[in-house]
Amino acid sequence: MVSFKKVAVIGAGVMGSGIAAHLANAGVEVVLLDLDAKFAREGVAKQLKAGGFMRASFAERITTGATSELSLVAGADWIIEAVAEKPEIKRDLFQKLESVRKDGSIVSSNTSTIPLDVLTEGLGARFAGDFLITHFFNPPRYMRLLEIVSSLRTRPEAEEAVRAFSDIHLGKGLVTCKDTPGFIANRIGCLWLAAGLVEALKLGVSVEEADAVIGKPFGIPSTGIFGLLDLVGVDLMPHILGSLHKTLPPGDLVQSYSFDIPLINTMIAEGRIGRKAGAGFFRQAQRDGNRVREALDLTSGAYRDLQKPDLQSLGLGARDLRALLSHVDRGGLYAWAVMGRTLAYAASLVPEIADTPAEVDEAMRLGYAWGRGPFELIDAVGPAWFAEQLAKRGEKVPPILAQAAQAGSFYRIADAKREILAPAIGYLPLHRAAGVLSLDDLKLAAKPVAGNSAASIWDLGDGVACLEFHTKMNAFDSDLMTGVESALDETARNFQALVIGNEGAAFSAGANLKPMLDAAERGDFAFIEAFCIRGQQAFRRLKFAAHPSVAAVAGMALGGGCEIALHCSAIQAHAETNIGLVETNIGVIPGWGGGKELLLRLIADKSRTKGPVAPALAAFETIFPAKISSSAFQAQELGFLRATDGVTMNRERLLADAKARALALVKDYKAPEPALVVLSGPSGRQALRNAIDTAFAAGRIKPHDRVVAETLAEVLSGGAADPTRPQPEDVLFDLERAGFMELVRTEPTRARIRAMLETGKPLRN
Repeated sequence: MVSFKKVAVIGAGVMGSGIAAHLANAGVEVVLLDLDAKFAREGVAKQLKAGGFMRASFAERITTGATSELSLVAGADWIIEAVAEKPEIKRDLFQKLESVRKDGSIVSSNTSTIPLDVLTEGLGARFAGDFLITHFFNPPRYMRLLEIVSSLRTRPEAEEAVRAFSDIHLGKGLVTCKDTPGFIANRIGCLWLAAGLVEALKLGVSVEEADAVIGKPFGIPSTGIFGLLDLVGVDLMPHILGSLHKTLPPGDLVQSYSFDIPLINTMIAEGRIGRKAGAGFFRQAQRDGNRVREALDLTSGAYRDLQKPDLQSLGLGARDLRALLSHVDRGGLYAWAVMGRTLAYAASLVPEIADTPAEVDEAMRLGYAWGRGPFELIDAVGPAWFAEQLAKRGEKVPPILAQAAQAGSFYRIADAKREILAPAIGYLPLHRAAGVLSLDDLKLAAKPVAGNSAASIWDLGDGVACLEFHTKMNAFDSDLMTGVESALDETARNFQALVIGNEGAAFSAGANLKPMLDAAERGDFAFIEAFCIRGQQAFRRLKFAAHPSVAAVAGMALGGGCEIALHCSAIQAHAETNIGLVETNIGVIPGWGGGKELLLRLIADKSRTKGPVAPALAAFETIFPAKISSSAFQAQELGFLRATDGVTMNRERLLADAKARALALVKDYKAPEPALVVLSGPSGRQALRNAIDTAFAAGRIKPHDRVVAETLAEVLSGGAADPTRPQPEDVLFDLERAGFMELVRTEPTRARIRAMLETGKPLRN
């Protein structure tokens, strides 16, 4: 495994400081330089405020300095340049670096506009051999796309070292680009955004209509066009598009669009440049003491209340993209003018910007958060139909599109493998990075060992089973609990280890609240208690099974999702995991052993304060406010992850890492014995109640908050437990169940559940 020990970043602006912060997240020593050391320090401070660090203490891994102190980068394995987008400034820096950098060190530029040959002009063979372009997307922590451009002179081992480190340690999705203006994502993305703005003005489409038409139907985030322009910065787009105008060949479609528009010029002059300024195409306004969101009227330039789009084409588009793209109302005309044109443009650029459509789709998914890339969208409407529409409108049909129309699609499944259509060649196997294990791939070649509508059990090979959830948001219901029970049975019979994981957006968002509320409303509390007992029994079986289990946690692991993970032998978490016991938001406490397991972890953590009260207080301070980790590293701070649990930076590698962890546990594995635990008892409960009373008296918590908090305090202190006599951990199961059932019988709790189902937001009552 390739690993750099020290990486330098030169340029501490938004991108440079963001790259430095993410390198620190990866655990390496970082040097961050700018013209003045003060600017570098400010860059770190801004990243701390903006959330660039997965854990605040990671900022200590960065050494700041001025570019006059280039000797600080002498020992760096990799040097990343992120200074002004001017070739002469970059080349001058590279000349200076040549006199200080060590042999074999790699230099890369974060440029997105300057050709590689221009950057290396006059710098010699040594520099050219160690140089490539690594184009990060902002913010570097969250945007997975890393576009890589190399030359024939770049040492293959240098490029491979950067690729391996960026993949495994930075969690990036790597896309190989040709050395063309804007590379892939920004070349297509800028055309898309420019068309979105200009065509909306031309067709009289409102900003809300534009974002609705371009958003959900195409699998694009709800920011759509205008929300994204606000996020990027209205003032930046004229510069980015202007740069492309200068560097693209004459006649390129991008050159037919411009941001030199009276409305845009006025917005920039008045400082209404997007989210960073508090106003752009949308803004938050104060009205009668309330914050309301307003939208810009594209005709008058004035702000007004948001308007819900009412377009026939939009309703049809939710089910049929063809119907949306061919509709004659302004929504349909806009959809074709923007998306039809963007998809055709993307098709016209292969193989100019990339060898196959797969790289283009990956770049747009990872760089612009499209759910499906341009060629996947063309497959969705049908390449033959799309080519026919272009021809009918008198527009040129790109060769790769004509090829796909003849073949039937850009992507296909052959011999249980996914293939992509390559220009003038035919279908080629889709590349999967070495060491990646994917359930999607497995499903092409195999059937589940067992399963139902809520869960499937897969054979990962080497004696490891995988339990995959597939309910909505992977929420627990009766069928999913059956899946857990079946996985435990199947693993005991035929496997030596179990991984619990999936490739959805959420590991599990908790329990399905609707059946619980329905039962509570009709007074069927026996149904609720039976489900609570069933979950406790299943999770207890999981914890004390004769085989090891590993939770491959990614996305949200909330409530019941967190509880099942805590009962596994180990957790392998994606770095961006959000873990939390959030039951208090709906007026209950964890009922499947989540509080118990967190308390046991905190008691066992030797780095924390000892004594029976301190762990109970720490658990209370995490569970009662429903804290959710912002990363796996913060989950370690909260106690959800132990020091022995693993963190995977690249989401695509999580399942393979979890399997490897499970296999490592198999050797000499012995099922744990139920713990005897010292609980703080009445004295500890009183200490917690004192804190609760103080918070209530100060008005920080509401009346039902107080009831929930006191119930939680009862559980975490062990009820009537004697702190001089250890108790079996199952005592906590009993207390959790009793407290859960006591709360679910109350009307204020049911009101909270109703509010969560109706609004998705917690009710404070």
